[in-house]
Amino acid sequence: MPPSEPWTIGRLLQWTVDYLKGRGAEEPRLDAEVLLAHALGCRRIDLYTRFDETPAEQARAAFRDLVQKRAAGTPVAYLVERREFFSLSFRVSPAVLIPRPETELLLVALLDLVKQRPGGGPPEIADVGTGSGILAVAAAKHLPSARLTATDISPAALAIARANAEEHGVAGRIEFLLGDLLEAVPAERRFDFILSNPPYVSEAELQRLPREVKDHEPRAALVAGPRGTEVIERLVPQAAGRLREGGHLLLEISPTIHEAAAAILAAERRLEPASTLRDLARLPRVLVARRLRDA
Repeated sequence: MPPSEPWTIGRLLQWTVDYLKGRGAEEPRLDAEVLLAHALGCRRIDLYTRFDETPAEQARAAFRDLVQKRAAGTPVAYLVERREFFSLSFRVSPAVLIPRPETELLLVALLDLVKQRPGGGPPEIADVGTGSGILAVAAAKHLPSARLTATDISPAALAIARANAEEHGVAGRIEFLLGDLLEAVPAERRFDFILSNPPYVSEAELQRLPREVKDHEPRAALVAGPRGTEVIERLVPQAAGRLREGGHLLLEISPTIHEAAAAILAAERRLEPASTLRDLARLPRVLVARRLRDA
């Protein structure tokens, strides 16, 4: 294109798609549209009716800065500070993991189990390692009678989670507690459901992840240890002791640790052997175990 031709939205998008593609971006078109919409303060869909518009230099400068950071590997979600999960928009920051579509299966499993639950008052739900709060907030939105407790070891993550709860109008039904796993929950508290997307990446698996994950997302929320099951090993006995009879523990896992994680649950005598839910790629993604009656 001749240098004198104006930098319209359409031209900016095409140039950026080519630029990001050349630097290994998996979804260069989506990245370009999300970043440009953010720089312009509009919805991504609005770009399609504005292709011939020439943005002001201030917006173009902001867009150039975002594109440079994206080309260097910074995830788009951190650049725009938002990510959608279960059709809801959530705030994110480098203090929390970026929500992923696979985690929606964990929420769907919870909602299905709540529907099957016999009467007996509002369900009590714990979200362990809440991060940005996506599971607790989405559960509160879809289960208006539920009472939720969300824990995290990171004060910065809890601040994001609280902000998301406020934004979605459910902060009054979620108690946020700072602490490792369930240690901050009062000893007498019992739950009908405990769910968690815990750290489950092994040290070796971390090295195989894309650079934007291993270099930018919080390591403590990703890596469990050399085996990838270390956090699950600690969480399962804690959860078994905090579930009411007939309550359920739901865990998101990596397919690479499926057998090991299932064995950890099978060794916990207070729980029934876990069932496995598979994601859209037919990979094992969620383990669900039921609390047995006390002997």
